[in-house]
Amino acid sequence: MLFTPASVAALQLRLLEDLHRFAPEVVLVGAVVGLLVLRMVAPKLHPGTVALAAALAACAALAGPWLGLWPRFDDGPAFSGLLHLDPFAFQLRAILVGFLLLLVVLTRITGLPDAADAADFHVLVFGAVLGMMVMTTANHFLTVFLAVEMASLPGYALAGFLKGRRTAGEAAMKYVLYGAAASGVLLYGISLLAVSGGATMAGTGFVPLVGWLFVAVGVMFKLGVVPLHVWLPDVLEGSAAEVAALLSTASKIGAVGLAARLLHTAPADDGVRWGMIVVAAVTMTFGNLLAFRQTNLKRLFAYSTIAHAGTVMMALSTRQATDSLVLYLAAYALMNLGAFATVALVRNATGSEEVAALRGLGERAPLVAVGFAACVASLLGLPPFAGFAGKFLVYRDTYAAGQSFLEAQPALGTAYLVLLAVGVVNQVLSAGYYLKLLRVAVLDDAPPARVEPPESGGGYLLLLAALLVALGLAWGRL
Repeated sequence: MLFTPASVAALQLRLLEDLHRFAPEVVLVGAVVGLLVLRMVAPKLHPGTVALAAALAACAALAGPWLGLWPRFDDGPAFSGLLHLDPFAFQLRAILVGFLLLLVVLTRITGLPDAADAADFHVLVFGAVLGMMVMTTANHFLTVFLAVEMASLPGYALAGFLKGRRTAGEAAMKYVLYGAAASGVLLYGISLLAVSGGATMAGTGFVPLVGWLFVAVGVMFKLGVVPLHVWLPDVLEGSAAEVAALLSTASKIGAVGLAARLLHTAPADDGVRWGMIVVAAVTMTFGNLLAFRQTNLKRLFAYSTIAHAGTVMMALSTRQATDSLVLYLAAYALMNLGAFATVALVRNATGSEEVAALRGLGERAPLVAVGFAACVASLLGLPPFAGFAGKFLVYRDTYAAGQSFLEAQPALGTAYLVLLAVGVVNQVLSAGYYLKLLRVAVLDDAPPARVEPPESGGGYLLLLAALLVALGLAWGRL
């Protein structure tokens, strides 16, 4: 290619436009660099302040086009096709940035990490969220692998961030081993697709089919669906509650964006639909049944995360439920963050993360109890919270998919209706352990030596509850 002054100017203009469209990611990169430099030049300034400012700046960069502060560029590829920006990815990035802001606020309330480790902690958190945002816009297999690794590597370090705790070290080791295996399978699948000339998922050749299967394994690991869920309970239990919120929530949002992009760029295939239907049904049932046996709060919410991954897989199987996914993931980000925030507050107040530590929470800290109850009710799918609206739309789209296939493909249409019934049954199953949490927190008597969580934690949970109600009542706007 012969470069001329005109072509160079055009390339520069295109690069500036692409950087403008991906301003939130640029802000996060600047935050990572700034936090690293901050440790050297201003050690007395608390890194949490810089992290909070960076998260707010990233939110502003995403809100600008919506508020008309600067024009929105047309949807399409960016950076020579390595990334692709569309409304679905735009909304998922907004959810991730909003979650990042709320998570940074939570760490300031709970005091994790301390000032000495705050810069390292926030660098890892910002780096992980940056990778998850790139996952939602990846448009090339090279970008897919880089984004998955960008999201995974900081997570390995965060899982073991509580130095000196055996459970944290065990969690980090398990996450590294399982994550490395999943990354290797993903990379091998990408290499098979590369040597086969980029064959489609519907291709009849053995090599591309195996390649797509390996890629699916790598993505399903990030989603935490059965049978690739085994790492999730142990990793979340050993991690700090704030880190568990990131690993169980934000990583799922990035994986959903990547999975949806892979599904929508590949031709429809009935075998893929059948596989996703079976995985969704098994994942929901498995997660809910094992949650009954848990006495540790983080482990219980880990199996709840697996059950919700089944609902996400149900939505993905229809290949049309992008609007439902956006609402469901926005609600899930708020209610799951609220659940783990309560675990962190109770941990700080009682030193325990067991279900029994919730005893008498309504008496000890009424605001925390109300916020926690709202988040749990939303996880259960009760109106008027956003969890109800999200699940309702997912079930509606599953029913519509079943009706559309009944005439031409009765077996597939019936399978979707059976999947819908399984989802409804699992709603009832999940009530068993979610209502148990509310009973312990609200109805059980407080222990004699009680320690009350801080009022700021109650205000934080009430904010999440208010957002869940607002989103549940005005979900049509999103």
